[in-house]
Amino acid sequence: MLRSTSPEDGEDLLAELGALTARARELAETQRSRVELAVALQRGMLPRDLPRPPGVRLAVGYMPANHGLNVGGDWYDAFTMADGRIGLSVGDVQGHNIKAAAFMGQVRVALRALASVTGDPGELLARTNDLLVSLDSDLFATCTFLRLDPATRVLECARAGHIPHVWATADGRSGIADEDGGPPLGVLHGATYPVACQRLTVGGVFVLPTDGVVEGPSLSLDDGLRQVRRLAEITAAASLGVDTLASGVMKLADLVGHEDDAAVLVVGHDGGSV
Repeated sequence: MLRSTSPEDGEDLLAELGALTARARELAETQRSRVELAVALQRGMLPRDLPRPPGVRLAVGYMPANHGLNVGGDWYDAFTMADGRIGLSVGDVQGHNIKAAAFMGQVRVALRALASVTGDPGELLARTNDLLVSLDSDLFATCTFLRLDPATRVLECARAGHIPHVWATADGRSGIADEDGGPPLGVLHGATYPVACQRLTVGGVFVLPTDGVVEGPSLSLDDGLRQVRRLAEITAAASLGVDTLASGVMKLADLVGHEDDAAVLVVGHDGGSV
């Protein structure tokens, strides 16, 4: 038997559909506003300008994950220290939400502030780690910190649970840093961070990526680092410049198979002066 409906029933149904549509639009607008806020928070915590000491060239790449509220806490930073050397950091906060982005800001500010107390990369990471542990947060961060002396081109490096960096020289040599590091920041009080030294040769490059660039469901970490190494070799040998290398490395993020944050910091030396 067919059920008859009155005009009033149809009007009620249309009114209900209209209310649901309006509610869906409201939720979508709220979601969009939250994503825009989170991305603005991330970008606002990254440096606007990079140091330009004689001969040294820096380039960066950054792509936030903004699928829904899946924002993360990748960062890069570069600043001039009190003694004229350059502090360089790149890192990744565990988690993908606004809280992770805010924690990223705390880590970056802590590194800069404590760099006025000690410039030694290992001690700096140790002090930052103990500070973060004292905050009793449930988040942690991986990080690589380098101190570059523009005069001698000596690079001192310490790692806190972060993926290795890559280097290449103009004469065709290259490698993936395999020195020991310490645990991520914010996990274990009293952790220590060994320091390794390398030299930035004229025409050479150092590439500091986050794992969002080189690792994911479609690309293993080893394969990703090998591809970065190859790009660094080509760039250094052909003198293509750090901006070209940073752009090339960021394109790898399209191959990893996920929507994580991705960041890279590239350091090069052209032997000239600014």
